[in-house]
Amino acid sequence: MPEISIPRPPLTDGVVTLRLWRAADVPQRLAGYTDPQFERFSLPSAGELTEARVRAQLEHDERERLLGTKVGLAIVDAADDDRVWGGCSLYDIDLEHRRAGVGYWLAAHARGRGAATRTVGLLAQWAFAGLGLARLELTCSPENIASQRVAERAGFVREGILRSHIRFGDERRDSVLFSLLPEDSRGTE
Repeated sequence: MPEISIPRPPLTDGVVTLRLWRAADVPQRLAGYTDPQFERFSLPSAGELTEARVRAQLEHDERERLLGTKVGLAIVDAADDDRVWGGCSLYDIDLEHRRAGVGYWLAAHARGRGAATRTVGLLAQWAFAGLGLARLELTCSPENIASQRVAERAGFVREGILRSHIRFGDERRDSVLFSLLPEDSRGTE
């Protein structure tokens, strides 16, 4: 798989900017990972989260980008790119079949402003126009109504429930599956 090149300048709509993570972002990323809302819906960590583990995650993210399998980006305030609002990714990138998954999370101070919808829209535009993908998938917990609304506002189509889709802690969890194609009404805006 080829390395995924990040757009220069970074992806932005004037409100949010998506850029590579920086070492200086580690404390804000750690704070986001330990937020109760993040912990409720995101995959639990295997062990105690520390700044050292988050720094190691930055290195892992870069290796995956160089392998062409995932791109992890910081969601930042477009007016102050040192202020992290959350994180997002294109993951399970499959260039042969031209598809990928979309993931995102927001810090508590960034929720309720439309930042997640803007982020997903920016990722979709780049995935379709810049990477030539033909399908994006977004999954979330059936209890995560906010993420389901983000998917719908970003133009994704609900396809159904993936039963016992992922291991979540000591249990299995269902996921709601949404998809977006370039020809969908918002897929190329």
